[in-house]
Amino acid sequence: MKKIMTEALKLPIIDLSSPDRPSTAKSIRQACIDYGFFYLVNHGVEEELLSQMLSESRKFFSLPVEDKMKLARKDHRGYTAMYAENLDPTSSSEGDSKESFYIGPLGGTLGNLNQWPSEIPEILPSWRSTMEYYYEKIISAGRRLLHLIALALNLDEDFFEKVGALDEPMAFLRLLHYPGELASSDEEVYGASAHSDYGMITLLATDGVPGLQVCREKFKQPRLWEDVPNIKGAFIVNIGDMMERWTNCLFRSTLHRVMPAGQERYSAAFFLDPNSECVVECLKSCCSESCPPRFAPIRSGDYLKERFRLTYGS
Repeated sequence: MKKIMTEALKLPIIDLSSPDRPSTAKSIRQACIDYGFFYLVNHGVEEELLSQMLSESRKFFSLPVEDKMKLARKDHRGYTAMYAENLDPTSSSEGDSKESFYIGPLGGTLGNLNQWPSEIPEILPSWRSTMEYYYEKIISAGRRLLHLIALALNLDEDFFEKVGALDEPMAFLRLLHYPGELASSDEEVYGASAHSDYGMITLLATDGVPGLQVCREKFKQPRLWEDVPNIKGAFIVNIGDMMERWTNCLFRSTLHRVMPAGQERYSAAFFLDPNSECVVECLKSCCSESCPPRFAPIRSGDYLKERFRLTYGS
């Protein structure tokens, strides 16, 4: 298959700790309109914790398949095996060459649905505590970022709290492993085939191995793919379909994929999505007579359920 050369993309860098909030909000607005992606630095998650989380993730994925399958995905928590998911059903791929592990909300009844590999304490003694600590730190960063995104949309900074989005949000941490060695195939092989994220915002941490690419114009053919380089210690943040819907397509939910890099790659995507009862409807600051709402209001939970059904067929 003919390889199309890709360019490296220079995404905006957003400083979450900047005291100049109006200026930061303005930069976020421009980044979300132009790219739907940006880097987030000074987010409060220490580099040491990031590397510890990725190290614990590596330990889990190095377990025998039969041990990992004991925690097979249910209620959208737990282990998903290689090739079990195809994010782009229009591609001829047999499935994406990655395996993953989902951790959902930690508290209350939702927290009881999580599965933990703690039955193997001698192999993973600090696995759960590391993941829980990382989850708490990154959700805090995500909430602070949403305050700035609200300002970027000319809303009160506590807008997402007011509409109930952050009242027990549906926040999921997804650990990902892309193998280095792949069986030869006549088809194009994807680590993650082309897709846009379903929800509100995603904060991605990677181990620095390349592979992530974005396509800014999702309706144009042929698609032009651009590499997203890693910046050590920074999160790569992107806007999801639900936020695109909320903003009447002002903010773009950008198509992206992961291509095999010829070496193992570990990453962790944190999906910060609204409480399932939250109604997503066009923001008043994003519509007008000349630009009426493009989407009907919908409950966040109903929207996500349908998107997952299409991905997993259940």
